[in-house]
Amino acid sequence: MKNPLYWAMLVGMTVLLMEQGLPVRSQGDSQSDNKVMDNITVRQGETVFLRCAQGDVVTHTAWLNRSSILYAGEDKWSVDPRVSLVTLNQEEFTIKIENVDMADEGQYVCAVQTSSRPRTTSVYILIQVPPKIINLSRDIVVNEGSNITLLCQASGKPEPSISWKLISPSGDLASDDEYLEIPSISRQRAGTYECTAVNDIDTDVQTVDITVNYAPTVSEGRDVGVTLGQRGVLECEADAVPEADFEWYKDDRRVFNGFDGMEIVNTGSLSKLTFFNITDGDYGNYTCVAINKLGSSNTSFLLFVVIEPTSSTLLQGPRAVQDGSGAAMGVHSQTCLLFLVFLPFLLRF
Repeated sequence: MKNPLYWAMLVGMTVLLMEQGLPVRSQGDSQSDNKVMDNITVRQGETVFLRCAQGDVVTHTAWLNRSSILYAGEDKWSVDPRVSLVTLNQEEFTIKIENVDMADEGQYVCAVQTSSRPRTTSVYILIQVPPKIINLSRDIVVNEGSNITLLCQASGKPEPSISWKLISPSGDLASDDEYLEIPSISRQRAGTYECTAVNDIDTDVQTVDITVNYAPTVSEGRDVGVTLGQRGVLECEADAVPEADFEWYKDDRRVFNGFDGMEIVNTGSLSKLTFFNITDGDYGNYTCVAINKLGSSNTSFLLFVVIEPTSSTLLQGPRAVQDGSGAAMGVHSQTCLLFLVFLPFLLRF
C-alpha cells in the first residue's frame, strides 16, 4: 500500500472534524477545495455507487467511511465483501456498496491529494427501510364481555404509520394507532383483524383472529305430528361458541341414542332425534338442552298423533248424510199428506 502513515494522518484529521460536527475540509485555505454533494437516498438491499471526481494532478485518493478507509487508490482496505472498486482513472474514482443496510447509513468522504493541496468531497447516504411488523398480538380466545387490546408495532424508515381494521366479517371497527381497544367485546366483533404498516417504501400486513365464546341460544322448537307407525324427526338448533353438546328428554327422563328405537345424531349446531316407527308410547313432550362451558339453553317439542282416514271412517260420513236426508224426506211426506186431507174442504169454499 502507498504511504500508510499519510493515510492514517488524513483519516485522523477527517474523523476529528466529523466528530465535532464541522464541515469536512482539507488543509487548503480555499472553501472551494471542499465539496458537499446532495444526499444519496437508497433502499435497504439495493446497491449504492459513490463517485468522486479526480484530475490530472492527483497523487493520492481514498474513500473513507467514518473512522475507516474503504479504498486507498486501487488498494482495498475494507474487509467488507460488499464493498468493491468500480472505476479508478484520471476522471473519476468510484466504489460501490451492495446490499446496503442501516449500518451503512452515514457520511462518506472522498479525500484527494493533489500536487498543491488536498481536497475532500463528502456525501451522506440515507437508507430507506420498508416497514416490517415486529410485534403483533397473538390469536386470542375470550369470553363475551371481555375487554380486548390488540397491539401492532413495526420498524421501518421513514417510520411507518399503523392502522387496524376488522376485515372478516367486514365492519366499521378501525383504528389509526398501534393499539386497538375493544371494550366489552360481543360475539359480533369476533373475526379476523388486520394490522397494516405503511411508509413511502412498501406495506406490511398481518392478521389476528379473535374468537369470542358465548353460551348457547336454542331456536324455538316446532311441534310435529306423525301418524302411528311412521317415521318422525325432531330438530334442535343451537348457536354457541364453543359448539354445544345436546341432551334430549321425554318429560323428565333422559333419552339416549338407540333407546326404544330412537336415533340421536349431532352435526355441528344441529341435533336430530329420529323415530323410525312411531308407537303410542312415543307421543308426548320432548325437551332439547344445549350445553357448553358458559351455560345452557333449552326448548320444548310436542310429538302428537295424526290419524289417517280409514275405510270405516270414510263410510260414516256418507251414512250420516243419508240419515239426514232421510229425516228431511220424512218431514216432506207428512206435509204432502196433510195437504191432501184438507184439500176437499178448501174446494167447498
